[in-house]
Amino acid sequence: MSLRTGKSAGLPAGFLLVLLVVSSSTHAKEPFEYRDVVENARLLAQKPYEEPKSLPEFLTKMDPHQWHDIRFKPGAALWAGDKLPFRVEFFFPGWVFNRIEKINVVESGKVSPVRFSPKLFNYGMNKFDYDTLKGLGFAGLRLCHPMDAPNAFNRFAVFLGASYFRVIGKNERFGLSARGVAIDTALPSGEEFPHFREFWLVRPPQQSTSITLFALLDSKSLTGAYLFVIEPGVTTSMHVTATLFLRKEVKKLGIAPLTSMFFYGENSNIRPVDNYRPEVHDSDGLQIANATGEWIWRPLLDPGRLLVTSFELDNPEGFGLFQRDADFAHYQDLENNYQMRPGGWVIPKKGWGKGRLELVEIPTKSENNDNIVAYWVPAAAFKPGTPIAFSYQIKWGSAGMAEPSLGRVIATRTSLGTKRDVKTYRIDFEGGKLSALPVGSKLEADLSADGGKIVEKNIRKNPFTGGWRLVFRVERTESDRPLELRAFLREKDEVLTETWSYVDPFTEIGCR
Repeated sequence: MSLRTGKSAGLPAGFLLVLLVVSSSTHAKEPFEYRDVVENARLLAQKPYEEPKSLPEFLTKMDPHQWHDIRFKPGAALWAGDKLPFRVEFFFPGWVFNRIEKINVVESGKVSPVRFSPKLFNYGMNKFDYDTLKGLGFAGLRLCHPMDAPNAFNRFAVFLGASYFRVIGKNERFGLSARGVAIDTALPSGEEFPHFREFWLVRPPQQSTSITLFALLDSKSLTGAYLFVIEPGVTTSMHVTATLFLRKEVKKLGIAPLTSMFFYGENSNIRPVDNYRPEVHDSDGLQIANATGEWIWRPLLDPGRLLVTSFELDNPEGFGLFQRDADFAHYQDLENNYQMRPGGWVIPKKGWGKGRLELVEIPTKSENNDNIVAYWVPAAAFKPGTPIAFSYQIKWGSAGMAEPSLGRVIATRTSLGTKRDVKTYRIDFEGGKLSALPVGSKLEADLSADGGKIVEKNIRKNPFTGGWRLVFRVERTESDRPLELRAFLREKDEVLTETWSYVDPFTEIGCR
């Protein structure tokens, strides 16, 4: 369903090489700007789609270990010797990264291509004849900036594979990713994966705190022009402007798609046998800010079968996938450090109107597969010949960068009773005004169970955390459909928490 681009972006240092940037007069129109990329996308959409040139067979047959053994030499990075606040490193093509992306530099409005050289890489245990690699090209790029110390260039953004990109804030590890666009995700016809076929890196000024790049998207169904303005920091901000041109009608167009991994968590009762880690996931929930003022938290799960959930919305204020659980003790994994995974928070610009936010959860038997996808599907129908323009901001960082002032869901735990159609849910809320409420406060739960009947509920303060726990039992009344649950806490007419939203397929959720 989705392409995973690797857990780590770290590479060892190498010796100094000079990356050649060769001047070109390919683009007569100057200065080169985003409007030129839009025009390229418009013209490209008028032509039949052409599959990218295939890589040599010995590269496509590489296994992941062979590919990961090929490392770019950091000393050869673009702008490494220019005392600029940003540098760019590049990826070698091979394994599943089998598309060549043309990469250019824009300086003073003029475009120059970045030339590939086999000497830009260390090959580890791989033995290649350099002559077979000449003129090959790059599979993707990685952006670097001093985030920990003035002279330490940290990798903070990666564009690699189809239209995927990963970004982190300071002191975080690469986790969830975003994509340019999603086409026909979770439809029986199968998903289409567009790819970025060309990039333009704008040379930043010496004191710049952000970097700008353009990208040209291509696929059988559409083309697209993208403008990315990225400012790295504790929370890394990315402003995205996009214009799409349809070659043909698309059944489902997913805007601002986010992709992540959820293997198992505290809400998973079926886990791998003899695994020392209590939880394994890059994200543990979907967060939504509705224009009505309601905040929604939907805990993620690994379903027994494909599960698609829709939230009908009008001009959402934001949505994203987050790793709220940042406690190392809940993971115990010193290699992957899941507690350091970033969240991705999408903030629409200029209003997106009516549509639905769609969450796709795919069964998985491994943490190596991205099995969570979330994206916006506009209600409007789009036709070929009419540009589709949209813009948004993505914030990459900890869950605290975008959270309600209300109480938040901290944990979701479930258990089956003696009757197979009866299940108990324990929802922990913390934050907001909850910690100040004393034992004995008369809190109420607004609770609904579509497809089931609530047979018992109670709310009590947790003396160990200062939060409150909602416990309720549900008897399933419709065996042929998932159970849909919603709950929030209030005191009289005052809403105290976000809305907990959950879909329980009532199958054995988790790993087999």
